[in-house]
Amino acid sequence: MGTERFGLTEEEQMLQDMVRRLAKEKVAPGAEERDKKGEYPWDMAELMKENGLMGIDFPEAYGGMDAGMLAHCIAVEELAKADAAVALIPSCQELGSLPIILAGNHEQKEKYLTPLSTGEKLAAFGLTEAKGGSDVAALKTRAVRKGDKYIINGSKIFITNGGVADTYSVYAVTNPDVKPHKGASVFIMEKGMPGFTVGKKESKLGIRCSDTRELIFEDVEVPVENRLGEEGEGFHIMMKTLDFSRPSVAAQALGIAAGAFEYATAYAKERETFGKPIIQHQAIAFKLADMSMRISAARQLLYKTCDLLHAFVEKDLSRVPPEIIRHSSMSKAYCSDVAMWTTIEAVQVLGGYG
Repeated sequence: MGTERFGLTEEEQMLQDMVRRLAKEKVAPGAEERDKKGEYPWDMAELMKENGLMGIDFPEAYGGMDAGMLAHCIAVEELAKADAAVALIPSCQELGSLPIILAGNHEQKEKYLTPLSTGEKLAAFGLTEAKGGSDVAALKTRAVRKGDKYIINGSKIFITNGGVADTYSVYAVTNPDVKPHKGASVFIMEKGMPGFTVGKKESKLGIRCSDTRELIFEDVEVPVENRLGEEGEGFHIMMKTLDFSRPSVAAQALGIAAGAFEYATAYAKERETFGKPIIQHQAIAFKLADMSMRISAARQLLYKTCDLLHAFVEKDLSRVPPEIIRHSSMSKAYCSDVAMWTTIEAVQVLGGYG
């Protein structure tokens, strides 16, 4: 499925060069300071907006570039090499907007996607709760219909952009009496809706300047026209959203790995022991060779996934084929594993500076 291609088109290469330069010149210099402060980097969000990186994969009809998933992943990888938290800015914009892209009608897309495509507004994705994230059967947030509105009660945790977003895609149970995959819906919610508040900010080990919060819903009234698709279609919308958003997470992980590898390689060329750079010692050279191999393999798996998704999007969005779901999951899992392994190896290469 999809045309096999190894390498980038001229446009994708130009995008990669632009984002790589932007990451080195504008993103990397303040990365450490941003992580220490742990405050949302509004200047970086503005930088993403100015350079058109917020809606790379968004439909052209609603202000996006329509450049495809691979183009989005290329940008996220290059940003993550410099700062994984800044890479999350376009990545979370994609995640929070995907339910609207995949299941929204024209009016919903016109109203919400247009400002999200340009970065004028920020998006967040509200799925995870204290008792369940991947386990959607355990989710408790409830939406009860009353006339032309739904009354929503419940809470969400670990929501990226939770305290800074304007538009939220929120998963809620609409019928608790049927099986979970038939009794939930997705709603577009807006900052400032009465009863919708933002809870505590999480203090994280890393990616600290990315805003991670709790969302609290107390009798929030949401118009029926803010429901995505038909009532009961929420599970399928969210699963499809996850299928399409995993490559972006994979790209962030790949960027973390590639950034660590590049840093470790540069250090190994400069650091000398026993009269020569440590990169000339076999123990170090083999480490770097293994890092390079795994990163290259991860990148090809991610590119293959993007290629499959692109070919599929042009045909039909009703049902994601098993092959694509499998590749989507593999790319996220493998790129994440490579990031973990590579960064630990890079610490070893740097020795006491690790």
